Amino acid sequence: MLYGRTTEQARLARLLAEARAGRSGALLLRGEAGIGKTALLDWLAGTAAAQAGGETAGDGETTGPLETTGDGRELRVLRVTGVEPEADLAFGGLVQLLWPVQDRLNALPEPQAAALRAILGTGREQRGPDRFLTGLAVLTVLADLAEDGPLLCLVDDAQWLDRATAEALLFAARRLAAEGVAIVLAGRDDNDFTAPGIPELPLPRLDFDDASRLLADRGRAPALHSQIITESAGNPLALIEFDAARSDQPHQHAPLPVADRVSSAFRTRIGGLPERTRLMMLIAAAEARGDLPLLLRASELLGVGIGDLAEAERTGLMYVMDGAVTFRHPLIASATYQGAVLARRIAVHRALAEAATDPDCRARHLLAVATGPDEEAALELAAAAGRARGRTAYAAASGLFGQAARLTTDPRQRTSWLAEAAALALAAGHAAQADRLAEEAEELADEPAAGASVASAAGARVTSAARARVTSAARARVTSVRAAVAFERGDRNEAAHGLLARVGDAAAPEAAGLLRTAAAYGWLAGDADAVRTAAGRLATAVGTADPLVEGLARLCDDDAEHGLPPLTRFLERRPDAAGPRDTDEQAVRMLALTCGLILGDDEAAHGLASAEVRRCRSQALIGELPYALDVLAQAQLLAGHHRDAEAAVTEAEEIARDTGMRRRLVHLGAVRARMAAIEGDARRVRELADATPPALRTGVDCALVLLDLGLGDFGSAIGRLDPPPPGPDRYTWLSLSTAADQIEAAVRLGQPERAEEALRHCESWARATTAPWAQAVALRCRALIEDRPEPYAQALHLHEKGGRPFERARTELLYGEWLRRARRPNEARDVLRSALATFERLRAEPWTRRTAAELRAAGERRVIARAPAENPIDRLTPQELQVVRLARGGSSSREIAAQLFLSRRTVEHHLYKAYPKLGVGSRRELALLDLGRAGLSWDGLS
Repeated sequence: MLYGRTTEQARLARLLAEARAGRSGALLLRGEAGIGKTALLDWLAGTAAAQAGGETAGDGETTGPLETTGDGRELRVLRVTGVEPEADLAFGGLVQLLWPVQDRLNALPEPQAAALRAILGTGREQRGPDRFLTGLAVLTVLADLAEDGPLLCLVDDAQWLDRATAEALLFAARRLAAEGVAIVLAGRDDNDFTAPGIPELPLPRLDFDDASRLLADRGRAPALHSQIITESAGNPLALIEFDAARSDQPHQHAPLPVADRVSSAFRTRIGGLPERTRLMMLIAAAEARGDLPLLLRASELLGVGIGDLAEAERTGLMYVMDGAVTFRHPLIASATYQGAVLARRIAVHRALAEAATDPDCRARHLLAVATGPDEEAALELAAAAGRARGRTAYAAASGLFGQAARLTTDPRQRTSWLAEAAALALAAGHAAQADRLAEEAEELADEPAAGASVASAAGARVTSAARARVTSAARARVTSVRAAVAFERGDRNEAAHGLLARVGDAAAPEAAGLLRTAAAYGWLAGDADAVRTAAGRLATAVGTADPLVEGLARLCDDDAEHGLPPLTRFLERRPDAAGPRDTDEQAVRMLALTCGLILGDDEAAHGLASAEVRRCRSQALIGELPYALDVLAQAQLLAGHHRDAEAAVTEAEEIARDTGMRRRLVHLGAVRARMAAIEGDARRVRELADATPPALRTGVDCALVLLDLGLGDFGSAIGRLDPPPPGPDRYTWLSLSTAADQIEAAVRLGQPERAEEALRHCESWARATTAPWAQAVALRCRALIEDRPEPYAQALHLHEKGGRPFERARTELLYGEWLRRARRPNEARDVLRSALATFERLRAEPWTRRTAAELRAAGERRVIARAPAENPIDRLTPQELQVVRLARGGSSSREIAAQLFLSRRTVEHHLYKAYPKLGVGSRRELALLDLGRAGLSWDGLS
């Protein structure tokens, strides 16, 4: 029976009822040690079994993992418990959770199945490079299990789960929706474990009445209740233990925290057990996993056996059942281990290492044995780190490489392992730890080499050359990590200059990649000097110019004529991002995707981003997908496909939020801000501006300029942003569009002289590019300045070749205004009608109003500025829209789920909600629906 937990039990019961109704949910129970988290999980498991008509055991434990519900469907309970000594073992918790259901892996999409087989050790597959793939695989397997009936996942001591398992479970929990899966995690509130996006339920201590009821049911006289309750402070475990150890003398540990006092009580009880029992308990505490065969092998080496645990079982401190050894509470294991002297703990770990058959387990115990440099332990830890890295448990691999580095006696090897630890920490998303490890490795790499004199002269030369190569590679890795950390923290200038300062002048094999990355960081930071320096040194290092870096350097000199052609060659050489890569540097990949936008070649940018999105979907590269979706959304926005862009940004935001990519979330605001500016939603644009850090506000500020222009606030439009100086900032798609906005604002203010520099820039860039829309916009700007019709006519001819419908409509509006003023109303009405239709389709409300007013002034008798006729797909949410697209294209629910990183049930839930909105009742009717009016782009989804 539970005391004082009525509210918590009701909350958990609702979660279970939701799962039975087909709706998923998650909850984190948080509280101090001994507060009753495990008891609540046991109660929930027992309740689930009782509702299903199954039997319960002892303290509410289910008699098996599978029970049958009243409607004939099976209810399954999966449990996992975090173990403190295994917090650094890669995916140890996930193995524990999924081992009973590994037969379901074959039903998963192959990349996901391969990921879980690699973790469970049941296949030879190698993991992919994306650490979030495991989360997707866990999502899919849990949803697949729920096909048979509701699923309850219980996670105890979540604060001790290895980080890779925690990330995978939390990713899955946040994306479950309509599957019938309930996930309950229990974690302590005195550690750093967090579960963003998961509701929390704090567990308070028991009040006096509930504590008194507990003691009364245990047979304690009411006269002693007050003293025991005061000593225990309402902690249920403390109440039970202090009551069990009750004597005539009160406890003398009141100033200590409750958990410490409970641990002290446990140590006292353990100290009264026979020595052989204490040794067996210590072996079990050091082993931690409850692996009875391993415990018996180790105990045999130490001269004890299973019979020596009998007294611990009799006193209720431990249980041995179903081939596992379990402490009644984790504090008992901690008290056992901490109460033993160091020499005995080392002896126990040595025996466990000798008895272990799992190499990762052996490495963990060898680490516990090491009290100083130990080459054997270092090599085994490094091997374990390599295995963890292969399973994409990057945080665990980083920790293991770091521990191996501290045990090795070889300074070169230490440098190499620390460098790898730093890179893996960064891959795991831990920038501060990566920077600390990289700094330590860098200091070691700078120390003079020693120890070569013991070898022969020839051998010394060979060893020296090999070590030099190791050091060079390690130094390059360290340099790259430190720059990436600076970039992730938002200091892009430091990222570029840090690389340039550390790469050196030598033409080492690693130098080219570092210099290319430095140029990319410099460009993204708007630092022209860094780009030029990197370009010059790169040409010297490799003996020839790199087209990407050469083009960027030319643009930094405001030389579009010679800067754009190399970028065009770069894109021609690299037409499909889904193909092999010639570099792995993140910043260079980012630039490659945006090259088309720099060139004004929206079609190339769209194709490249679409291919990258398809690659990320097909290979389940969740961590890389948000950036590719961001670039795709930009291209879709420029093409006038606002619903597409909104869907892409929404998905990118969800994934970025689920994977902790906070900076990517900020960047995605630029696309939303520009859409809102076109539509005249001033409140939304300003909200996004307020939420964006000043250093990242360029995109939102450009949207504010467009908003001002649309609302007729020309003074704010021209004064909000200074024209960017020669350099990278002048060649983003945003700054080029904003230059045209400011030219128009200057002319409308009667101050065309303020637009001269922006006009020169626009025309120079337009001459160098082959994009018809860009040349048309430059002609429009020239027509505004000179107030004559010929450039407008030429611009409209170029607009007919396609690209950027919003810009075409703006040209038509300005030309229509000029024609009306020139008393040519019939011609004016023709171009203004075309402009109005485009503005209405794009929901560009300020521009629609302005065009309608101009049409009326040109003599149009009936002008009603209105939104376009409602299209049924406008009723869909962004995610429903993506699901409908794929379903209409013939993809099955399972295929759609794999592409959108959802479960099959969630996909079908979205279809169920979308059908009535579209006026259809089945996939067959959906396939017949004409969606052409929406201007949909299907790229990046198939």
